[in-house]
Amino acid sequence: MSKSLITVEKETGVFHLHNNEISYILQVEDENVLSHIYFGKRISRYSNHKQYLRRDRGFSGNVPGQALREYSKDTLPQEFSSHGSMDYRIPASIIKRENGSNLHDFRYDSYQVVAGKPALEGLPAAYIEAEDEASTLIVTLKDRDQAIYLDLLYTIYRDRGVVARSTKVRNETGGKISIEKIASMQLDLTNSGRFTDVLSLPGAHVRERHVARETLTNGTKVFESRRGASSHHMNSFVALMGQDANEFSGEVMGMQFVYSGNHRFEIEKDQIDQLRVLVGINPYNFSWELTQGEAFQTPEVLLVYSDQGLNKMSDTYHCLLRERVARGEHRDQERPILVNNWEATYFDFTSKKIEQIVDEAADLGIEMFVLDDGWFGARTSDNSSLGDWFEFEGKLANGLKGIADYVHGKGLKFGLWFEPEMISIDSKLYQEHPDYLMQEPGRTPSSSRDQHLLDMGRKEVRENIQQQIESILDSVPIDYIKWDMNRSMSDAYSIALAPENQGETAHRYMLGVYELLENLTTKYSNILWEGCSGGGGRFDAGFLHYMPQSWASDNTDAVERLKIQYGTSIAYPISNSTAHVSAVPNHQTGRVTSLKTRGDVAMCGVFGYELDLTLLSEEEKVEIKEQITFYQAVRPLVQFGTFIRLASPFEGNTAAWMFVDEAKSEAMVFITRVLGEAQPLFHEVRLAGLEPETIYTDMETGETYAGDELMNLGVYFPDFYGDFQTKLIHLKKQ
Repeated sequence: MSKSLITVEKETGVFHLHNNEISYILQVEDENVLSHIYFGKRISRYSNHKQYLRRDRGFSGNVPGQALREYSKDTLPQEFSSHGSMDYRIPASIIKRENGSNLHDFRYDSYQVVAGKPALEGLPAAYIEAEDEASTLIVTLKDRDQAIYLDLLYTIYRDRGVVARSTKVRNETGGKISIEKIASMQLDLTNSGRFTDVLSLPGAHVRERHVARETLTNGTKVFESRRGASSHHMNSFVALMGQDANEFSGEVMGMQFVYSGNHRFEIEKDQIDQLRVLVGINPYNFSWELTQGEAFQTPEVLLVYSDQGLNKMSDTYHCLLRERVARGEHRDQERPILVNNWEATYFDFTSKKIEQIVDEAADLGIEMFVLDDGWFGARTSDNSSLGDWFEFEGKLANGLKGIADYVHGKGLKFGLWFEPEMISIDSKLYQEHPDYLMQEPGRTPSSSRDQHLLDMGRKEVRENIQQQIESILDSVPIDYIKWDMNRSMSDAYSIALAPENQGETAHRYMLGVYELLENLTTKYSNILWEGCSGGGGRFDAGFLHYMPQSWASDNTDAVERLKIQYGTSIAYPISNSTAHVSAVPNHQTGRVTSLKTRGDVAMCGVFGYELDLTLLSEEEKVEIKEQITFYQAVRPLVQFGTFIRLASPFEGNTAAWMFVDEAKSEAMVFITRVLGEAQPLFHEVRLAGLEPETIYTDMETGETYAGDELMNLGVYFPDFYGDFQTKLIHLKKQ
């Protein structure tokens, strides 16, 4: 019989979630206040000695209902806080009642332990494949005066250093309530010296997920998106770090939000240097009405602890997201090497041009051709036809099926681009259904890139788009779909909702998108689906639940990609991150890098090409064939091996990382020096993750090394000459 993962001490009110790696402890304190005790490295038993110290703090009021001045919600580490109970820190919940009051005071009510992990209705989430793989604790809180209930869900995996957390609000008051703010997770930490820094992944379009590390000071720090998507600008992930924590050592606590819409991470350092962390749907322009008997389920947070630095935290996330968030038959399959025609042709293509690219792709050994934007409606530029998911009559001589058949006849798979959530004013769909556009009636909506959002919260809108897409998928043999979204949300108003419910628009949009994704990816499970939002604008765990890979960035410059791919790897697996070789001068930066450098960088992700193959020289064709052959040999290692960061491109002129297979019998090391130097330092890097006494052979030079030799002595960077130099070292067990 499997060992229990959750211990409940009824006499002391202690709940202890534990496996071989981590422990999470909470306790019912005086007056039925649910307090946080600990989250971190596994402890074998808890002896109930860390109840919060009592001390009278000036202007920190009593816990409502009792007179003990030394016991206050204003300093007590709680599992979930509310507005209006003498806790002046940022609240996890704000709920308004019919009388206009938003005062609440949640106290412990009951608990249950559930085998496995319950699904979250309508939401992406981590899952299990066997019931004994995880256990779930559900602790119910109730407002002390009103029948408003909070179910706090905690799932701990047996063999992963992960706790999944979410919240459900239930209304049993007999009237209406309005949720103004509801966090998925609160974490109150008393030992502020334990976590001094916060790491986040900010960015911008074509500069996604750069690494930022800051020291936490008193006050509140907020990381958020208000753009209707998880965004290029602030990814839905943060990590707390100890002062001395680095890639290989020290305490790190990661928090990843499994949601693709507006998010908010709040970290407050209070008057006695305690930390409060909140993660959830952004309360900006959000509200949600619940009538009697209704409930609201929040998205979940994946909480990860590591006492071995960032690399260990990342590996935990990589395995979890790759194995228990991503789904479908392509989850564990090697991903094909593709060529996309976008940077080769943009909108200006014909059947002849496409066939020429396909011919070259077949000769080079490329495995899939993807037809990007411009095949539908009357689309000759980006100012029309979104929403018209039928073939552009006459653009392709034999239509989409003719192209698909041609591609398949050459032995390649065929992929197609869609942008299903958008509508153009210049479109047949808008002419027939102008009300489908998200806007306030009578007010001209804001335009971005000459396109607007469809109101995906409405069933009839989703059904129209689904029917159009299915018509294409049922008539054309398609192996891959690239699902794009090329603007942020604005004019968040739905004609389907009453005036008092307009705060639900953005979240209902996201729930509608998830429903559409669920329908399509389930019905067409044979198709490999790839997410995209102007590159990496919706690169998150929520989208990964439906699509096992996403386009990391519209920026294909190899030098810029060093930081993008390094930052992305902090929270996301390599199998999730697509990377392509493009033409030079690069279309985003104008930079010229060698084909070798572009290939080496792109081969550290899900590999492909985005350039006009018909313009290649014979020398370039030979080199691309060699790249493809090499990547096919290391593809399982890159896409499903352990990824280890060795040297950061954010900290100097060099970068290095590596991949190691599960058996530690094969590894690939990537190293680069960005700019040439007239009097260079001799850079070296120590490898990691190898078997110390195993002998490894460099597959290019034939030289052999012991694993501990590579990890302790390290290797020199080559004496690179010139800018933007890279090297791949492929090692195999002798």
